[in-house]
Amino acid sequence: MDNSIKKQILLAVVAVLLLALPFIASATGYPAMTSLATRALIYGIAAASLNLVLGYGGMVSFGHAAFFGLGGYVVGILYQHYTQDDLFLGLVPGTNQLLVTLPVTLIVCGAAAALIGALSLRTGGVQFIMITLAFAQMLFFLFVSLKTYGGDDGLIIRRTNELFGLKMRDKQTYYYVCLAITAVFFFLLWRLVNSRFGNVLTGLRQNARRMAALGLPAYRYKLVAFIISGMGAGLAGCLMANFLRFASPDMVHWTKSGELMVMVVLGGVGTLFGPLIGAAAYIVLESVLASWTEYWQLGLGFILLFVVLYTNGGIEALFGRLLGRRV
Repeated sequence: MDNSIKKQILLAVVAVLLLALPFIASATGYPAMTSLATRALIYGIAAASLNLVLGYGGMVSFGHAAFFGLGGYVVGILYQHYTQDDLFLGLVPGTNQLLVTLPVTLIVCGAAAALIGALSLRTGGVQFIMITLAFAQMLFFLFVSLKTYGGDDGLIIRRTNELFGLKMRDKQTYYYVCLAITAVFFFLLWRLVNSRFGNVLTGLRQNARRMAALGLPAYRYKLVAFIISGMGAGLAGCLMANFLRFASPDMVHWTKSGELMVMVVLGGVGTLFGPLIGAAAYIVLESVLASWTEYWQLGLGFILLFVVLYTNGGIEALFGRLLGRRV
């Protein structure tokens, strides 16, 4: 059977399973499965956003939690000013509408990514890793110091943002909203990485000097990719803050950037759906291992070591080889 047909069949089966998951969770007596799947979808968006610059662009960013947390705080700050009926900075009114907070999140995170990327991309290698980490930690300490917005305790969002009159507080409803947003996100990401822009980005990762010799502005392409990546991570942060109804400095901490990188490596660096698979694997492993022992990170470390050493491309590559042998 042709590989493209096999992939289409597999995608169709996965889509059906994702659509039926809340009903399967209820029927099997595990309603918490829906919440786990929602978290996996949200983290899948964040990990795929990081993978755009890491896997396709070759830019090892260790500060993507900055955009993830910033997206969460946009939701929290706008909601707080909505409940208090005042203006943010005396100019911007608060809101509890998802159709407003999402675009605002994308704009704010895109602007932050443009600023951070414009400075960070003037360096490379270890220096780029450290400067992105430094910017994320600066935002972390900024949010810790903002006592108006909860400081170290974080910011409570008492009600999930509203969308078309849906019961957004219902876990099943919110799961389907996140599933729809994830589907649109990955469709746009697929179009992007298979476009001329995506080809140039991959070429810059493989040989930046050769691409520069062809007259392509490497800095500009990398900056645009970094901005898009930051917007994607901010989108995930917005969805996560609505899901948890809480935003805290922990969303901005460097450990969150590390988690996103682990998800990318687990699923497969430089693959389209690898980060989503890695996010799902990370969430499931965290849940299962944490129920066995408080030292669950040690078990996760051994699994990650196995994936890196023996799968040759993450879980997605491993699945691909297994399916290829069976058919």
